[in-house]
Amino acid sequence: MQKTICELFAGVGGFRLGFDKLRSGWETNWFSQWEPGARTQWAHDCYVQHFGDSPDVNGELHTGEDISTVDKKNIPDHTLLVGGFPCQDYSVAHSLVSSKGIEGKKGVLWWQIRDTLEEKKPPFCLLENVDRLLKSPAKQRGRDFGVILSCFAALGYSVEWRVVNAAQYGAAQRRRRTFIFAYKNDTEYGKKMSGFSAEDVITGRGFMVSAFPITDAGKFLSTTIGTDLVDVSDNFAFSFENAGYMSNGEITTSKIVEAEEQPILLGKVLLSDGVDEKYFITSDRMEKWAYLKGAKKINRTAANGHQYVFSEGPIAFPDPWDRPGRTMLTSESTLNRSTHVVSDPKCGKLRLLTPVEAERLQGFEDNWTNTGMPDRMRYFCMGNALVVPMITRMGKVLDSIIPAEQ
Repeated sequence: MQKTICELFAGVGGFRLGFDKLRSGWETNWFSQWEPGARTQWAHDCYVQHFGDSPDVNGELHTGEDISTVDKKNIPDHTLLVGGFPCQDYSVAHSLVSSKGIEGKKGVLWWQIRDTLEEKKPPFCLLENVDRLLKSPAKQRGRDFGVILSCFAALGYSVEWRVVNAAQYGAAQRRRRTFIFAYKNDTEYGKKMSGFSAEDVITGRGFMVSAFPITDAGKFLSTTIGTDLVDVSDNFAFSFENAGYMSNGEITTSKIVEAEEQPILLGKVLLSDGVDEKYFITSDRMEKWAYLKGAKKINRTAANGHQYVFSEGPIAFPDPWDRPGRTMLTSESTLNRSTHVVSDPKCGKLRLLTPVEAERLQGFEDNWTNTGMPDRMRYFCMGNALVVPMITRMGKVLDSIIPAEQ
């Protein structure tokens, strides 16, 4: 089995970089990255500058186009499909054309993954999403993830998932993300895993626990899911925990406790010298920053006239050096409550993170995004990125699986 990868929603190449760092023969033979509404495709251009472009089976280049317009037949065959896709509304309904057809909301990118799985049938799939995926939507908890699991079941895959806090596994950022690993049931790995109980997969035998060890698991909860997507969309709800397994429509989940490895502290990420003055907070803005970071209670009125008190607790100001960084968002560096503010190691004055420090929080190499894009886009791309060392950890487990498929 060849170690080939197709990377959808590739951003600036976090998945690819994570596998490349293994130096174990993985080859990304196609990728797709397109930012809707953007005149300049900064992330795509950054990716190409590092890795080059990828022709399809016809020798044509379509990697910087809307993936929904790409004929999935023209994507090269691959062993592993990867991608970080957005959490969206995955509800579906019967199409008007045929009662047997379904249609989801326009622009929902999960369907592009599903269509690629259906057409190319890769043996393995590794995806990343936000942690709230497991709980959405609020009015039908678990439905969206249920739709995803139903799709996988219909296509002959079993699935593991874990919510991973990167700082628990040696990274520099307290970033929680849902990772989804799926494999075809007819692979050698699938046949082997079918011999273990769901509890064994989650706590000791599975892919996720091999990459991200645990110290404990809570009560195991189970349910079943069908492959009628409309029925799942209309009726399915379930309290997914932060770890779980689905095979042949049988779902088991448990709240696990992550093992703890020594993280990289924020102070180790910071540049010790040479930081441009533009990153420092000026005195006229200090009061606004203090207000945004502070605790507050604000009287508000809802659209229906209901009055309530909006409250939020304080955020450390500045961010402490002796902890990993907080979750970085695409709004990093803007005048925003979530933006990191640090005490500069050289002069002690308060400032923002530099783009290089933002790259370090995500485990990228220094100046990875210094490819001609403006600072605001460098922060945006890092806010959208994944923590590269987490991919390398999972890649090591895949390296132990692939030989059995030869």
